[in-house]
Amino acid sequence: MPGLAVLGLLLAALLGLGTGTSLCLSRQLRMQGDYMLGGLFPLGSAEEASLRHRTRPSGIVCTRFSSLGLFLAMAVKMAVEEINNSSTLLPGLHLGYDLFDTCSEPMVTMKPSLMFLAEAGNSSIAAYCNYTQYQPRVLAVIGPHSSELALITGKFFSFFLMPQVSYGASMDRLSNRDTFPSFFRTVPSDRVQLEAVVKLLQKFEWNWVAALGSDDEYGREGLSIFSGLANAQNICIAHEGLVPLLGADTLKLDKVLDVLRQVNQSNVQVVVLFASSRAAHALLHYSIHHNLSPKVWVASEAWLTSDLVMTLPGIAQVGTVLGFLQRGVQLPEFSQYVEMQLALASDPAFCASLDDKPDLEEHVVGPRCPQCDHITLRNLSTGLLQNLSAGQLHHQIFATYAAVYSVAQALHNTLQCSPTSCPAREPVRPWQLLENMYNMSFRARGLALQFDSKGNVDMEYDLKMWVWQKPTPRLHTVGTFNGSLWLQPSQMHWHMPGNQVPASQCSRQCEEGQVRRVKGFHSCCYDCVDCKAGNYRPQHPLSYPPTDDFVCTPCGQDQWSPERSTRCFPRRPRFLAWGEPAVLLLLLLLSLVLGLTLAALGLFACHWDSPLVQASGGPLACFGLACLGLVCLSVLLFPGRPGPASCLAQQPLAHLPLTGCLSTLFLKAAETFVESELPPNWATRLHGCLRGPWAWLVVLLAILTEAVLCAWYLVAFTPEVMTDWRVLPTEALVHCHMRSWVSLGLVHITNALLAFLCFLGTFLVQSQPGRYNHARGLTFAMLAYFITWVSFVPLLTNVQVVYQPAVQMGAILLCALGILAAFHLPKCYLLLWWPRLNTPEFFLGAGPGDARDRGRSGSSEGPQGNEGPFTPHPHT
Repeated sequence: MPGLAVLGLLLAALLGLGTGTSLCLSRQLRMQGDYMLGGLFPLGSAEEASLRHRTRPSGIVCTRFSSLGLFLAMAVKMAVEEINNSSTLLPGLHLGYDLFDTCSEPMVTMKPSLMFLAEAGNSSIAAYCNYTQYQPRVLAVIGPHSSELALITGKFFSFFLMPQVSYGASMDRLSNRDTFPSFFRTVPSDRVQLEAVVKLLQKFEWNWVAALGSDDEYGREGLSIFSGLANAQNICIAHEGLVPLLGADTLKLDKVLDVLRQVNQSNVQVVVLFASSRAAHALLHYSIHHNLSPKVWVASEAWLTSDLVMTLPGIAQVGTVLGFLQRGVQLPEFSQYVEMQLALASDPAFCASLDDKPDLEEHVVGPRCPQCDHITLRNLSTGLLQNLSAGQLHHQIFATYAAVYSVAQALHNTLQCSPTSCPAREPVRPWQLLENMYNMSFRARGLALQFDSKGNVDMEYDLKMWVWQKPTPRLHTVGTFNGSLWLQPSQMHWHMPGNQVPASQCSRQCEEGQVRRVKGFHSCCYDCVDCKAGNYRPQHPLSYPPTDDFVCTPCGQDQWSPERSTRCFPRRPRFLAWGEPAVLLLLLLLSLVLGLTLAALGLFACHWDSPLVQASGGPLACFGLACLGLVCLSVLLFPGRPGPASCLAQQPLAHLPLTGCLSTLFLKAAETFVESELPPNWATRLHGCLRGPWAWLVVLLAILTEAVLCAWYLVAFTPEVMTDWRVLPTEALVHCHMRSWVSLGLVHITNALLAFLCFLGTFLVQSQPGRYNHARGLTFAMLAYFITWVSFVPLLTNVQVVYQPAVQMGAILLCALGILAAFHLPKCYLLLWWPRLNTPEFFLGAGPGDARDRGRSGSSEGPQGNEGPFTPHPHT
């Protein structure tokens, strides 16, 4: 490469010159033009001792030389020369520049800043009520490089509305248009850089980090912004502190050492260091000296490329260093341009051609860069020159280069230049130039840039990683950030064995179906707890850590989930289905009871005129059996999915037929009681009322009473189909809701009263010898009724709700079977196997009086009073 060869010759020449040879670089930092630009660059630095012991407002001598500041000043020179030689941007006009050293100190920076604002032609700032027509010495200012200086000069220049374009001040506070209305910059705000850092931490799942910042405006604000962004993304800051600058007292240094020890002793593997290069140098020096274990250092742009830090002895011991640098456009000819300028500065003939008389500015401010005229190879730093040749500093060079082009474009817009010409030296005030810079678009080396409403430019970042090469590390691009982060994992080199990515987490990541239960003050330190049934934790495959994994999410009422679930499942409707074993058994019982009932009814119909059927009530007995069959059929309303109609019909259709059946049994019990317990004349008189039309009237009244109660039940306690989402763990129970036990009692009142009267009328009745014992059959039938329904109540309350319809089915069928077995089936047995007992004497007797006389006489027929209802009499 020819440029490198020229640079080698130049360095050899500089070695030969030695420290006594004088150059004329400082005189090249000023050039006259139609419109002047001011520049503030870190060409040197002052001794710390002279700053601490300063007692008078005298001048500060900048003794140490900064080669980086010289290269940045060279970028301004090259950009201005390009613009002056261009025929499109400012045709026919020439820009000039006046570049000064800031010495990286606010006190030094104020002198040239005051000089820039001095009225053209003199060195003083006049006091006016209105500065609209005020014409300062320069039209705009390029710089300064640091946010700390920009905070001072920004307010100062904003008073005069002088445009100021910084190439390195990145503090987010400078975006405040109320405080800094004339401030612009060709680097993004620190907020964008810190957003990229947070994305990087999320990408590697580093949620347990230490955050340190330099003890200055830059570091404090950066640390504050990072804390807010990190907390919003559930990244915990285990240790936080400020790094004092050189010359800090012992107490502050002890605090830094305490933070370093805490970081070293904890499981924090990542340190975010948002600091100036001097503060980073001091911290890393302490960490190396005190043998801090290797960490991942996420660097801010201020020290990532700092030669001061990179050349620190033992720097390779700190671990992995990576950070974000704004992406610029490489200027391949810049290194050759620097070589040419250095060569010219060492050429006596060229230096003799320059005016060596001090100008007005130097009379006031002093020499622009006295140390620039006495540089040697050692001053320029071989490593920095190599980085420049390799394009490693192109982002800073380009930012400075673009700053000049932004002012030139604003001047082009202000003068309303055409592609071929501009108005000849038309006066332009700084505030006029400023009006055309808001939201202005411009180009620099083909890259389109634009100032937003806050004076920032939107530029992409490159993720840089230090790769250790002697004598200093090299920067390798391993990713990019343009709102989203893209990485090249194969290009990354970590300090861990096997090139493993370090893990920096306080607690392990919870598994599926678990949530975090925070312990202590940090949300990143937690125990993992399983989600209980009915709750879940949704999966978050695209983000880490999730923001809502502290509590389990309850499932909807129509959903369910097992323990430690990641989602909910829909509940299936559950009801007493026809195919369930319990229902099938009940249907078998229904077939048995209904079959027996129909058989008994058919047998009674076949023997309609027999004494047994007539003694049992004749038509009333058949009606009772028919009602008993309807009672059995009513159980078919309970299985299957409940509907509004089935819920309304279940209780009335089950209890109205039962009332009809019990009313016929009540009439038979009353007839038995009258025959056995009342005087003959009363018995004869009442016997006619208990048969014939009056008997049917009693049945009708009983059914009507039950119908009224059922109607009341339907109106006051209307049963409705209800879906219970909680009673079953995985299903939705669909059932007919019974509002209260009072509603159930309403439909049982009539039947219970009839059964009680039957039992009361037959329990104490004495059996008559030689006669069929109707009373005993009725007594056992009513006992079956009461036992069934009394047992039904506790069983219904204790059984699962899903099986409550089955309990009701069983109660109805057992009640019907009890009545059938105790009262009707014994008669059927006599009809089939003892037909000779089917006589009027055995069932009807000779009349009430005769029957009573026979019962009292105790004749020789034997002890028939203890016989069962179907025991045959030997004399009959």
